[in-house]
Amino acid sequence: MIIRFADVGQALANLRAQKTRTLLTALGIVFGVGSVIGMLAIGSGAREESLRFIEQLGVRNILVDARPATSQEELQQRRRSSPGLSERDVRILVANIEGIETLSARRTLHPGRVLPKPSPSVPELYGVRPSYSAIHSLHLAEGRFFDEADDGASATVCVLGEGAKIDILGYGPALGKYVKVNDSWLEVVGVLNEQLMAGAQSSGGAMLDINNIVYIPLNTFQYRFWDQSANMKDDLDGIDLRLRAETDSIEAAKVVTAVLNSTHHGVQDFTVTIPAALLAQQQRTQTIFTYVMVAIAAISLLVGGIGIMNIVLATVLERTREIGIRRSIGARRFDIVRQFLTESVLISVGGGLMGIGFGFFLAWLIARTAEWKTIVTSASVAIAFGVSVVVGVVFGIYPAVKASRINPIDALRYE
Repeated sequence: MIIRFADVGQALANLRAQKTRTLLTALGIVFGVGSVIGMLAIGSGAREESLRFIEQLGVRNILVDARPATSQEELQQRRRSSPGLSERDVRILVANIEGIETLSARRTLHPGRVLPKPSPSVPELYGVRPSYSAIHSLHLAEGRFFDEADDGASATVCVLGEGAKIDILGYGPALGKYVKVNDSWLEVVGVLNEQLMAGAQSSGGAMLDINNIVYIPLNTFQYRFWDQSANMKDDLDGIDLRLRAETDSIEAAKVVTAVLNSTHHGVQDFTVTIPAALLAQQQRTQTIFTYVMVAIAAISLLVGGIGIMNIVLATVLERTREIGIRRSIGARRFDIVRQFLTESVLISVGGGLMGIGFGFFLAWLIARTAEWKTIVTSASVAIAFGVSVVVGVVFGIYPAVKASRINPIDALRYE
C-alpha cells in the first residue's frame, strides 16, 4: 500500500482536530516503546557488568578457594581427615594438571590498621605470587608489579589498588612512598588501574571492593604478617590457576576437583569456581531475563495498539457522513482504508518517536537513582520503534476496513 502526501496531510489535519484524544491514544505507544528501551538498557548494562566481572576472573582460569570452618568443632572434624588447602596442594596440582600455564597461591588478611592516612574502609591485604598479575590481567597505572626476586627475598614492597591508593595516600603520586600495614612498612612499587570488576567475594563470603586491596609477595606475607584467625583457617586461602589456551577449562576443573578430593580425603573444605562455566550460565540467564522483560514491556505496546483501534473506531463512527460523501463522489474502498490506516500509523510513529525520547530518559533515570548501569543500544531503539509501527498498522487495519465497507447511502443518511 502506497501512502500519498495528500493522505498524510489530511490525516494530520484530522488528528490535530482532536489533539487531546490523539495524545492520550499515543501515550500507550510512548510508554510501551519507552519501557522496551528501558528494559533492554537495564539488560544490556547488567550483561556488560557480568561480562566484565567474569573477564576479570578470567575465562581461562580456575579458582580454588578454601571454605572456612564455622566453628572449632567443625575444624577439628575436618582436620581428622584433611590438612586443608596448602602448598602441598599447589605442588600436587602442578604435577597432575597438564594444561596449567601458571598458578598462584593466595593468602588474605584484614589488617587492624593502615597508615599514613587512616581510612574508614581498611583495605584487604593479599599475599600472592608474581604470576597473580598475569592470571587476573591486572593493569598498572604506575610502576610495576613485584617480581620473583621480590618474592624470593620477602621484600617489603606492595602494589596498591586504585581505591586503596586514594584512601591511604591521596590523589598524588604514590611510587616510592611507604605505607604501614599493621606493624610493617611497605614501599609502594606499583598502583593498579581501576579494575573492571566492581566487587569480589572474599574467602569468608563477604563482599569486598577489588580496588581496595594491597598486594604483597606471598613470602613477605608469610614471614612478616600474622593472622590472628590463622588457627581457624587453612594454610592458604586460595589457589588461582591459569590454563593454556587449548585446554578445556571445564574438564580441567573436574580433574582439579578430583585431585583435591583425593588429597583432602573427600572432605569438602574447598570450592572450585570456573569462570568459563559462569559465563555460559550468565549468557543463558541473561537471554531468559531479556525475553521476560521484553514480554512485560510489550504488554504496554499491546495496550497502546488497543487504544489506537479504539480511537480509530470512534473516529469512523464520527465521520460516517464524510465517508458517505467521499464514496458518493468516486472514492474507492481502498482510498478509505488508506485514509484511516494513515492516521493510525501516524499515531504509532509519533508515539514511537516520543517513546524513544522517554526510553532514553528512563534509562538515565534508572542509572541515576538506582545506580544500575544502563546501555541504550541502537538495536533496542530500532526494535522498539519498529514494533510500534507494526502495532499501528495491525491495530489500524480492522477499523480502516470496517470504514471502507460502510454503505454510502446508509452513510449519507447517518445523523
